[in-house]
Amino acid sequence: MRLRLFITVMGVLCLAGGGQASIIFRPGEKVKYVAPGEEEISGNAQQLYDKAQEAEKQGNMGRAIKAYTQLLKKHPKDALAPGATYRAAQLLEFEGDYMKAAMTYRWLVERYPSSPNFDEAIEAQFRVGEMYLSGKKIKLLGIPIATSLDRAVEIFAEIVRTAPFGRYTARAQFDIGLARQKQQANDAAIQAYQAVIDKFPNEPIAADAQYQIGYIWFEAARLGTNDQAATTNARTGFEDFLYKYPKNEKAATARENLKRLDQKSTGDAFKIAKFYDKQKQYRAAVIYYNEVIREQPGSNASGEAKQRIEQIRKKVGESALQPALAANDQKKKRVASREEESRGRPAMRGGDAEVAPLPPPDQDTALPPPASLLPPTTTAPEPSPSPTAESSPAAESSPTPESSVPPDSAASPAP
Repeated sequence: MRLRLFITVMGVLCLAGGGQASIIFRPGEKVKYVAPGEEEISGNAQQLYDKAQEAEKQGNMGRAIKAYTQLLKKHPKDALAPGATYRAAQLLEFEGDYMKAAMTYRWLVERYPSSPNFDEAIEAQFRVGEMYLSGKKIKLLGIPIATSLDRAVEIFAEIVRTAPFGRYTARAQFDIGLARQKQQANDAAIQAYQAVIDKFPNEPIAADAQYQIGYIWFEAARLGTNDQAATTNARTGFEDFLYKYPKNEKAATARENLKRLDQKSTGDAFKIAKFYDKQKQYRAAVIYYNEVIREQPGSNASGEAKQRIEQIRKKVGESALQPALAANDQKKKRVASREEESRGRPAMRGGDAEVAPLPPPDQDTALPPPASLLPPTTTAPEPSPSPTAESSPAAESSPTPESSVPPDSAASPAP
């Protein structure tokens, strides 16, 4: 047991000597090992600042960072705090602890916006953000564990928030879009690029943002997406770019991309037309053949599409190629025409062939009723009514039965 304790103590002493670490002894507490630069530093603002300066002269950057950090935590309102914060961030960046450096620069910008190092702190954040944007990995114990595009976005977003009119703000907003594009989060990338155009229209980077919007949609269309909107949006993005920035260095590339989009769109329309043609869905086939003609007039594909449309017309007739909506409209027009004509002439009993009005029914009440209506008796029939009954109001007011047009003649027109 004593041997094991002796070995443990000797090991701690060796480690302490090799790394210049500290072993802290306190009454009533266990022995505490503190890594170099992590030992507790106390004092007022001036004392901490002096300790940090002395540690820098000795090359002990860890201790200097610790002293500066203690100063800004314990004495944040002291006049030395802004300078200590900036110097701590610089040393963290020099030591390669980039995320802590960025956070310390952000602390300076947020807590001490009137600091003479404000612009330098923004520039330093941007520098660290670009480092992560370019592919630098986050490390744990010196081992790369992941890419840090999300951290880059975080840094750039803080620049946009804390310095909305700064020198690097437009570029930081653009880099947010670039990071999201690298992550293939295209919706977020387009949103970030559009923010550059909307908020910084006079900055040179706005032209690049407009081009990138078109390029994102161009890539989506080029990679074979079935969404036709990708081609349309890509064309719109490049056309807007050429309209706003016709002399930009990327204008020639944008025009070439537009030609490729036209060729792809024509090829896609021709493939779809042939598919419907093979399925004998001729109306749909003609629609896409016409799309080919519209997009590439005078091309070989356009000539082939015209020839095939003529062949289909001869085969199925023009009426079979009319859209269903147009056919319904024509049918409704024929029904309306029949109804309009029927209002200007007497009601008919039969179809359209019966053009004469029906004769009025026989009003001679002096005649006996038909034989089938005689009462079941063998007596003589009732005497004929008197002439006064013929002119009675009841006889005059009995209307003639109205004739009606049969439903077939009006409700369902001839096909």
